[in-house]
Amino acid sequence: MEKVATIGLDLAKHVFQAHGAGENGAVIFRKKLRRQQVLSFFSALPRCTVAMEACSGSHYWGREIGKLGHSIKLIAPAYVKPFVKRQKKTHPTLRRSARPRNARP
Repeated sequence: MEKVATIGLDLAKHVFQAHGAGENGAVIFRKKLRRQQVLSFFSALPRCTVAMEACSGSHYWGREIGKLGHSIKLIAPAYVKPFVKRQKKTHPTLRRSARPRNARP
């Protein structure tokens, strides 16, 4: 299995969406996580960058995931909005936030 470099995490009330990408931007996994599964999921992963939209909940999750050794990147909502293609479908958003900056679509 390829090593995960970046994870895009979409936060919600009960079910979170995680999208993992490798160094080259290729999709490694897409996973739905319930709130109680998040920390155990990230503790099992090697250290990587976790990107999420900045909101009140992201600060809490950023601190908790950061304690596990991951580096956290909070993205301003104004910069996340252009990546949303459809409502209630978070995979396109996560794909873009997990892609390395130098990779092309």
